[in-house]
Amino acid sequence: TKALLGYIPDTPFLYERLTGMEFMRFVAGLYRLPEEQAARETEELLGLFELAGAAHALIEEYSHGMRQKLSFASCFLHHPRVVVVDEPWVGLDPKNIRFVKRFLREKTREGVTVFMSTHSLDIVEDVADMIGIVHHGRLLHAGSTADIMALSRNPGSLEDVFLELTEDAPL
Repeated sequence: TKALLGYIPDTPFLYERLTGMEFMRFVAGLYRLPEEQAARETEELLGLFELAGAAHALIEEYSHGMRQKLSFASCFLHHPRVVVVDEPWVGLDPKNIRFVKRFLREKTREGVTVFMSTHSLDIVEDVADMIGIVHHGRLLHAGSTADIMALSRNPGSLEDVFLELTEDAPL
């Protein structure tokens, strides 16, 4: 059911005329979180994602990176067990990319399954346990990072392996 799932799009749709705090309350209502729990989780997540100082500002005033962080915070408000993340690094600076990588690793250690779609293969090498190579909508290969790297005649980086594996792949 929807309570088990979370989704973080590459371009989050957020209600710009709400404040960050109001948006979090709205999301908490969608998942029917008890008010006390929602308030506690909201405060914790906004602090964690460094949005506490902007919690009462309208979302229309947020930078793209702040919107992305609010999207992350709202996604994890209801403690999903499976999260789908599409291009999570869009709009984030290096400091926040590092934070999000750590945060997602921590969530996987807690048992959350994270499906990530990204073209940032250097980051995938850094965070993924399992990798799927998708080319023109078709899954070509899946396995651990080591499994995927072993498919290459001359493994360098994951990007090199991806390019090698997809260069002659049928459309």
